[in-house]
Amino acid sequence: MQQNAETRTVQTRTAQARPGEPRTAEPMQLYLQDARKYQYLTPEQELDLAVRWHDHQDQAALDKLIGSHLRLVVKMARGYLGYGLPLADLVAEGNVGVMQAAQKFDPAKGFRFATYASWWVRAAIQEYVLHNWSLVKIGTTAGQKKLFFSLRRLKARMQELESGDLSPEAVESIATELNVSKTEVVEMNRRLGNDRSLNVGLSEEGDAEWQDLLADERPDQETTLADSEERRRRQQFLKLGLGVLDDRERRILVARRLRDEPLTLEELSQTFHVSRERVRQLEVRAFEKLQKAVIATAKTEQVAIEKNRLLTNA
Repeated sequence: MQQNAETRTVQTRTAQARPGEPRTAEPMQLYLQDARKYQYLTPEQELDLAVRWHDHQDQAALDKLIGSHLRLVVKMARGYLGYGLPLADLVAEGNVGVMQAAQKFDPAKGFRFATYASWWVRAAIQEYVLHNWSLVKIGTTAGQKKLFFSLRRLKARMQELESGDLSPEAVESIATELNVSKTEVVEMNRRLGNDRSLNVGLSEEGDAEWQDLLADERPDQETTLADSEERRRRQQFLKLGLGVLDDRERRILVARRLRDEPLTLEELSQTFHVSRERVRQLEVRAFEKLQKAVIATAKTEQVAIEKNRLLTNA
């Protein structure tokens, strides 16, 4: 970007005082002092500067065009103070937006630069808020971003600001108005509670922390062992069932039903030099034989388990 605009942005971030100005001045004070040096533009002046920059790359015109809209950036940035981010950072991001707008603006289309720049400033500030307001990713789609920046306003209108989870009626109303799903409304409302450390103590007296109340969603040892045993039994049954098939039946069944990417009937017909219909018939017959073998094995095992139980109880 251009040197003058870049210099203002850097000074906003680093709070470097200019020669002759107090060293103790706040960054925003320096920024506002700089902004007040530029007068508001009439539509004719704005158009003239925009044309000079767009057609002739006039750096002085660009400086005046951007400088005259610095107060617009501050005004828009103040609208996002409710998200707890520093005003100086919001303004710095808005500066980026107004400079991008100057680079993209085409005066021949007949729009005011201030109107065009407002969209770029708002987009830059909102993107910054979304990336810095929470450690958790807030939203990626246009609908989720709109929901994030509109939810508080709609909750205030419905007098739901302090109600925790929204009422079903409020969820449905907000989802309809913003054209998002009810699930997205509920999830976004819970995220807007801000991040909280899991290491925060439950009380000042004890050592318990919030993380101590989290339920462990992992399966317990008994469930893990049972699942492992069940997988082992199924693999054993499958192995025994495949053993009753001849080589061609086994290869076709594996290729059609036990591969991550099954082969087509056409591919197998070329491999075995038979028609696709014949391959399909062999597949069906192989599956039926496998199914019968697995069921018979399971029944035999169940009988053996029942006998052992009776002998144990005798």
